[in-house]
Amino acid sequence: MNIDFLLNVFEEFKSNDAFIWRERSYTYGWLSERLRFWSRWIDEQGVSSGSVVIIEADFSPNAVALFLALIEHDCILTPLTSSVADKRNDFIEIAEGQAVITLGEDDEVSISMLERAADHPFYRTLRERGHPGLVLFSSGSTGDSKAAVHDLVDLLEKFRVRRASLRAISFLLFDHIGGVNTMLYTLANGGCLVTVRDRSPQTVLDTIDQYQVELLPTSPTFLNLVLLSEAFRSHDLSSLKTVTYGTEPMPETTLKRFNSLYPHIRMLQTYGLSEVGILRSKSKSSDSLWVKVGGEGFQTRVVDGILQIKAQSAMLGYLNAPSPFTSDGWFDTGDSVLVDGEYIRILGRKSELINVGGEKFYPIEVESVIQTMENVAGVTVYTQKNAITGNICCADVTLKHEESRKELSIRLKKYCQERLAPFKVPVKVRIVEREHHSGRFKKIRSLSQPNE
Repeated sequence: MNIDFLLNVFEEFKSNDAFIWRERSYTYGWLSERLRFWSRWIDEQGVSSGSVVIIEADFSPNAVALFLALIEHDCILTPLTSSVADKRNDFIEIAEGQAVITLGEDDEVSISMLERAADHPFYRTLRERGHPGLVLFSSGSTGDSKAAVHDLVDLLEKFRVRRASLRAISFLLFDHIGGVNTMLYTLANGGCLVTVRDRSPQTVLDTIDQYQVELLPTSPTFLNLVLLSEAFRSHDLSSLKTVTYGTEPMPETTLKRFNSLYPHIRMLQTYGLSEVGILRSKSKSSDSLWVKVGGEGFQTRVVDGILQIKAQSAMLGYLNAPSPFTSDGWFDTGDSVLVDGEYIRILGRKSELINVGGEKFYPIEVESVIQTMENVAGVTVYTQKNAITGNICCADVTLKHEESRKELSIRLKKYCQERLAPFKVPVKVRIVEREHHSGRFKKIRSLSQPNE
């Protein structure tokens, strides 16, 4: 059985809380019963093994029980959340969805069957193996979203090893590799998955305070929003043991400020990708951006400054893009890193590198400085073509309070000149009202910013 080890945990902890959802608790005993209910329901609906099933949901007890029942049924799952609503139809088409199961706001369920063959070679491989699959779409924050196909048997393997039992927030989304990892880790160790109605700083901190949450898996963008909102000042976070952060580079200024406010919280940088899963990691210290990644089932190497990974849990490939693997099976992450013995420091995506007159740097270096300025709520640094230097550094800034663009530009350039090398100082500064992050709380980086 694909999830026999999980069923053993559910039986062992049957009286313990598995979920907190809408201020109500659900036990592992309830989860076991609900899993059996969904298994019967799947058969009644005529969903056969090997079918490609789209699950439209956020974390809820029913969504998780259905997710697990579909794994047991050897289906190929494609979770989608409201964060990708504008791409929903395209994603269903790319995934070759054959059934769409939607769980509404109150956990009500509907299903529609689609007449589609779903005969991609990766799907045929999964069916030949008799294994369940998982299709995850990348965020598309720097380009088109790619659909990674996984053999779930391989992804589940690492969760068979028992680790610490924790009360964890389901912050990372239901259709994100980090969200799936949090769910499986928590349930595999008899922990409690505490859900949130929304992912605003106020709601998340309220939930941590009320339910004595121990683990917050999140993104640097969200931690910066917490600091900007100052919601932390009115909450007791003493229960929080660990904050894990990943999905994008962490601004050093954000990390150091959060660590100084909460020295009792262990800050752990994680590293994972839709294509290979989540690696085990160890930060050099809570206020350090140096991290050691790997663990059982993973190998890492750095080639020309770019991190490459070989993983037992690596995807079969993309549905809608060429294979990114080298001829000897290594995945090119595209992430530039520095190396210090066993530790690496992630600088950013190679594609984000800014080159001004031959001097190269990453946006995060400049953003980390600008974020400490008075009246700055958010910033995205990017590059534009220039006839003299080839490229110039530009900054889009969101303000806390109204300020003229001229005043901000003068103040920002002076501030940066005192703290950065001249070629890193933004030449063009714009005031924008748009969000700097996606629904997955990851910085949106467009490689072709509009010219003015």
